[in-house]
Amino acid sequence: MLSGQPRLTHHLLFSAIAAAIGFTSLSAHAETRVTYKSASAGTAYYQMGVELSEAIKAGTDGDIVITLEESQGSVQNVMEVMARSGNYVFTTPPALVTQAAAGEGAFAERPNPRFENIRGLFPIPAITMHFVVNSDEGVVGLDALEDKHVLIGRGTFGAREAERYLELFDLMDSVRIANAEIGSGPDALKNGQIDAFVTASSFPTPNVIETAASMPISLVSLTDEQIEQTGAARQTIPGGSYPGIDEDVETTSLPVIAYTTTDMDEETAYTLTRTFWERREAMAEDTAWWGGISHEMIANIAGTLHPGAIRYYDEEGIEFPDHLR
Repeated sequence: MLSGQPRLTHHLLFSAIAAAIGFTSLSAHAETRVTYKSASAGTAYYQMGVELSEAIKAGTDGDIVITLEESQGSVQNVMEVMARSGNYVFTTPPALVTQAAAGEGAFAERPNPRFENIRGLFPIPAITMHFVVNSDEGVVGLDALEDKHVLIGRGTFGAREAERYLELFDLMDSVRIANAEIGSGPDALKNGQIDAFVTASSFPTPNVIETAASMPISLVSLTDEQIEQTGAARQTIPGGSYPGIDEDVETTSLPVIAYTTTDMDEETAYTLTRTFWERREAMAEDTAWWGGISHEMIANIAGTLHPGAIRYYDEEGIEFPDHLR
C-alpha cells in the first residue's frame, strides 16, 4: 500500500500540472484580440477609443483585448478594409460606407468588393464641427474667418467638410488655408502662425479644451439659415463646454458608427455590442460625450448590421429599421 504511494503522488502531480496547462491554454484561447482604428492622437475620437478599449476589457474580464491604432481619418479607416482581415473595428460617418460600397467619392478610384463586407455594430458620439478663432469675443459669426489664415487639416473627413463649408459660404477666396495637419492646430494658433483652425470631433474635444485653457478663443456659431444650407444636423454646444465660451454655440454634426466586417465571428460581434451598451452609462459618468448615445441612433447606420449585433438587439427587444438586417 505504502510502496504505491509515490506512484500515486506522481500521477496526481502530473494530473494537476496537465490541468493547469490545460486551463492556461484555455484562458489564452479565450482571449480575443480586436484592432480598433479611430483617429489622430489628441482628438476626442482617439480618447473615445482609449475609453472604449478599457470598458470592453473590463466588461469582458479581459476576454476581449482591444489594440488601439491611430488614424489620419475616416477615409483611411474605411480604405483599410481592403487589406484587413480578422477582428478589425473602425469608426466612420455612415455616408463614407455608402460611398465605398458604391465606388463613389473618395473611393471612386479604388473600388473594391471587400467594401460590401462592412457591417455595423453600434453608434458612437457624433462629429461636431468646431471653428476655433484667435479672439476673446467668445461666440462669433462666420464672417470672423474673413481674411484669416485658417488650418483645416489634410485628407480627413473634417478637412473636406471644412472646405465644403468655406466654399458654400463664399469664404474660400477670402481665407488663406494653412498647409499642415490638424494636430498642429492648437500650437499653431497659440504661436500666432494661424488665426483659426477647424476641427471635426465630438464635444468637448481635447484639442479645443487645450487651446482654450491657454489663450482666449472664440467659436463660430452658425445661423439657422446657414445650418439649413449645410444639409447637416443641428448641434448645440452648450455654454460652459469650453473655457471662455459661456454662450451656446450653434453648429452642425454628423453621425459616427463603429463598424467591422464579415471576417468577425458572430460571438465576438455580439459580445462587443452587448458590452458597449452595458458599459455606456458607466463611461458617461466619466466622460460626458457618451451620455448622448441612444438606441434611436442605431437607425443612422448605413449598410447592414453584423449578425452578432442583430442577435443582441433582438434579445434585448431594441428596435431598428428592417433594412439593417
